Amino acid sequence: MEINPMVIFMASIFTNNMILANFLGMCSFIAVSKEIKTAWGLGQAVTFVLTGTSVINYLIYHHILVPFNLEYLRFIVFIILIAAFVQLVEMIVERYVPTLYYSLGIFLPLITVNCAILGVSLFMVIRDYNLIQSTFFGLGSGIGWTLAIVALAGIRQKIKNAPVPKGLEGAGITLIIIGLMALAFIGFSGIANVQ
Repeated sequence: MEINPMVIFMASIFTNNMILANFLGMCSFIAVSKEIKTAWGLGQAVTFVLTGTSVINYLIYHHILVPFNLEYLRFIVFIILIAAFVQLVEMIVERYVPTLYYSLGIFLPLITVNCAILGVSLFMVIRDYNLIQSTFFGLGSGIGWTLAIVALAGIRQKIKNAPVPKGLEGAGITLIIIGLMALAFIGFSGIANVQ
């Protein structure tokens, strides 16, 4: 039975969120979530990369790797395609949005090694999604990642001046917030769930 692409889209945003359900892409998620503007910019870049690479990787996998029995090369091929696509995004952001480019710093090229990007490409193969499903999965995963990082940035900005116990300042309170956000997103599990 084929899963409706809208179900995949909604599930990848809420119930199968790359950050809050699969805990993929945590490095840049924690490091860049201090300001909403920067988090929003990185979220847009990650969404664009996730959507683009899921389509490209689907096409390369099903039209080149599978016909030539080269499926065992998918990890290497996916990583190379992701790196090339991120390089393209980095050049575009540097050219057209230099303030975002400098505020993201090293985290823009590090999208290449963001495990959420590779995870989406591998999940689409494992779950045997078609092109439309893969596109919706990539887009939904990016939107879910953006939603999570912007929400965390908003919470972190709000508690910046709050009285937090000394031992929980910084990473401690951030990890607690992420855990609570993950629990909150579990509440969406009745809406759409895709395994």
